Parts: sequence; structure tokens; C-alpha cells
Amino acid sequence: MNVKDSLLNTLASAGGEYVSGAVLAESLGVSRNAVWKAVKSLEAEGYVIESAASKGYRLADSNNRLSAELILSHLPEDYPCRTVKVFSEVGSTNTAAKELASAGAPDGTIVTADSQTAGKGRLGRSFVSPPGSGLYMSVIVRPELELSLTSMLTTAAAAAVAEAVEDMSGADTRIKWVNDIYIGGKKICGILTEASLGLEMKALDYAVIGIGVNVSGTFSGELAERATSVEAECGVRPDRNALCAGIAVRLRKYIGTIEQRGFLPEYRRRELLTGNMITANVGNESITGKALGIDDNANLIIELPDGSVKHLGSGEANLCRIKKD
Repeated sequence: MNVKDSLLNTLASAGGEYVSGAVLAESLGVSRNAVWKAVKSLEAEGYVIESAASKGYRLADSNNRLSAELILSHLPEDYPCRTVKVFSEVGSTNTAAKELASAGAPDGTIVTADSQTAGKGRLGRSFVSPPGSGLYMSVIVRPELELSLTSMLTTAAAAAVAEAVEDMSGADTRIKWVNDIYIGGKKICGILTEASLGLEMKALDYAVIGIGVNVSGTFSGELAERATSVEAECGVRPDRNALCAGIAVRLRKYIGTIEQRGFLPEYRRRELLTGNMITANVGNESITGKALGIDDNANLIIELPDGSVKHLGSGEANLCRIKKD
């Protein structure tokens, strides 16, 4: 690790506290002038580093630069993997993560990027991914799950993201079945899970869970009517590195509870379709009914106008909306 990366790692591990130039020079085995040059190099890359006489240097709270070192500094020691890949720009973090997974990347590997040129949404939709304003991340997971349970990876991820965003912003986060996170009635996050089966098609080899969070900024045109950002709604801009780590940690926790449905209470209490009349596209048909809740397999329960009840799986219903009068 070079001086610049070692310095960044040391400052990240300091938890926002100042570290004196003398301490940095001694711990890194370089001169204080070399420390100063490394600081300037990091600032040129976009890191915000504060300096104070007799105190030294620290990473500013306003730092918005994605960094593997900073993400790792927020991950607990018992997180299963220390592999974090950060790109300034990538086509899709899911695509990059799938390539790594195919090459054997371990469970818990995190891939994130400052921007995406071909961000993916469900059903082939694109996900707008401008630089500096969003958290675009994918996590490789290798859970030992029966195939019948893998559809709940996305709902477990939704609970994890909603909790992480809420903890860092104070926002009242809601989940629109199956995979969208809302604040104030507008979408701030989408989730896309892509799975790879084993050779015998009987077990999951790995899954890549892609998560896109609108952290800051605003939208224009038609998109402004349905999308927003955490900062626009709450006045708080979460640190993207801390949010990335927070999501990854909670994702691991909730995936570990899928067999016991341990994530469902958090998912259910945030789900916003429940209790509303909705429309849903099922195959080539559009149906209308009242959303009654989420069953134990994370399916949406709908009461149809004739009084019958239908349980919709995420692979069956491709679009659900609250019905407008």
C-alpha cells in the first residue's frame, strides 16, 4: 500500500478524529513533508480533509468521495469479506459484480460506483445514475437456501435498505412491494436481484443484489413527480461510504433470517400498498383489488372485487400501483 492509500486508511480508521502529522509520519514510516504531499494528493482526488494547527488532519464529515478504505472502516470485524471494489464509472455494478462472482469472489463482496452508464432496473428498465449524488452498489451473496426461498432475497434487501436509510437520515422509509423504497410518497431506491444457479439447477450458486439509492439532488420533468432523494426529503445527506457499509451489514443480517422469515416484521410494517386499492399487471392482464398484506413467502395478498383472495408472487405481478380515484 502506498503512502497516500495508507494515509487514507489511517484517517478513515480514526472515526473523524484529528491525527497529528507527527503521529501519521511515524505510523507510516515517512517524513511529515511526505504526509503533507499525500494529503494534497487525496484532496486533488476529491477527498475533503480538514487540517488544524496542533491537531493535525481528519476526514471532513462533508466528504462525499466513495472509497474502499472508507467503506471498510465502517464494516465490523465480523463482516465475512474485506473485498470492496470502487469504480468512478461503470456500466452497471450488477454486471461488474456478476463477473467477479463467476470468477469466485467470496460472499459479501461489495461493488460500488460513483456513476453508472447502464444502470439496471427491473424488467429491463434503466436506472438513472448521475455521478456524485447516488449510492450505486451490488453485493455478492452465497447463502445456502432452497430455490423456493431465493425469491425472498429482494424483500430481505428492501428491509435492510429501508432500515439503513432510516437510521442515517431519520426519515420515515416505506417499501412499495416488492423492491422500491419510498420517502414522502416518492421513490428513493430500487433493488434488482440477479441469481445464478448451480450446474444441476437445484441450488443457488450466487446472487448479486443491486441497490441504487438517490442520496442527494433533485429530478426534473416527469421523473420529478415520482422520484426524489434522501437529502431533498430530509435535509440530511448521508455519507455514502457509511450508508454502503450499513446496507451491506443489514443485508447480511436479514438474509440470514430468510428461512425463519425474520425480516418480515420490518418489511410488513413499512409496506405501503397494504390497505389500499391497487392495480397490478399480471401477465397480460391488469387486475384491481385491495392489498391485504404480505404473506409468509413475501407474496402480496389481494382481495378481488368478487371477494376471492389472490397471492401474487414477485415473478407474477410486474407492476403494482395504488389505484387513483
